Amino acid sequence: MGRTISRTTRAGVVAGCFLLVLAGCSSGSEGSGDASSAASTAAGFPVTMTRCGQELSFDAPPERTVTVNQASTEIQLALGVHEHMVGTAAWSDQVLDEYADENAGIEQLAMNYPSLEAVLDKNPDLVTAAFEYTFTDEGIAGQERFAELGVPAYLPEYECTIVNNNTTGEHLAMDDIYQEIRDLAAIHGVVGRGDELVAELQARMDAAAQTARDAGSEGRSVFYWYSSNEAPYSAGGIGAPQIAADTVGVTNIYADSDQEWPQVTWEDVAAKNPDVLVLGDLKREMNSGDTADDKIAYLESNPVTAQMDAVRNRRYVIVPGSSLDPSMRTVDLTEALAGVLAESA
Repeated sequence: MGRTISRTTRAGVVAGCFLLVLAGCSSGSEGSGDASSAASTAAGFPVTMTRCGQELSFDAPPERTVTVNQASTEIQLALGVHEHMVGTAAWSDQVLDEYADENAGIEQLAMNYPSLEAVLDKNPDLVTAAFEYTFTDEGIAGQERFAELGVPAYLPEYECTIVNNNTTGEHLAMDDIYQEIRDLAAIHGVVGRGDELVAELQARMDAAAQTARDAGSEGRSVFYWYSSNEAPYSAGGIGAPQIAADTVGVTNIYADSDQEWPQVTWEDVAAKNPDVLVLGDLKREMNSGDTADDKIAYLESNPVTAQMDAVRNRRYVIVPGSSLDPSMRTVDLTEALAGVLAESA
């Protein structure tokens, strides 16, 4: 939930051309027979796709990418394209340890949102983001503005059709996150690495599910707390936390909400008496109950929550705030939840 809370309740393994079709992309050349055309075809370019209503087209991999929002940045670090990343912004937590060295060589334009001018100063040929808010006037600028400037602006499709503006009733699935990875892999011309990354994440999710099954997770319940002591923001049924709950076979006590982060009451949480509490550890300290320490102190001192079974038995799953957003870290969240279920079986 690295988005802005105040807005709407919250702040591939096949050959190139076939994969791009699966990914909603197209790839091809005119077949002129010249060397450059053959090289382009071999590399899988051009690549075109339409995401969030914007048609994006690439004749070659981008050379100067600006990545905004931690989830988008970490996917591209995992794809190994750091040498073509010229700026990052909008960080919620420290970068994943395995990408620290690569990330250290990339300029951080801003901890939060940079100005449009700061982004354009890097002369980008691609800007990517994870949150719809990024491509608004309140964030950086709209995708249409970037299009006018000749800069493709990529946003994953799920962000504007499921997480926001959901009129279909669909819930986010890991396949949506895998599609984002495949999209970015296709854009950067590293389809094979995208396939590998998706396979790695799928294997980890399968292992977490098995861990939970072995622990007898069926019938147990979970409450996700993102922020705010007074009226906590909890995970509804359409976002990344629901993926984790479904994977390990537990019930998210607010799965019936069609919001990503509904605000709830402590009286209702206590009445539902969840078996496990997932606590987001936000380092920003913008709101009450941002850090895990603050959350635990509140839970154990508030008469309404102190007698909950999960509080008395300290069945806490502490995760970075960014692990609660749709991203590769959804796998980390799922593994952490499965681990606590196994420990408390």
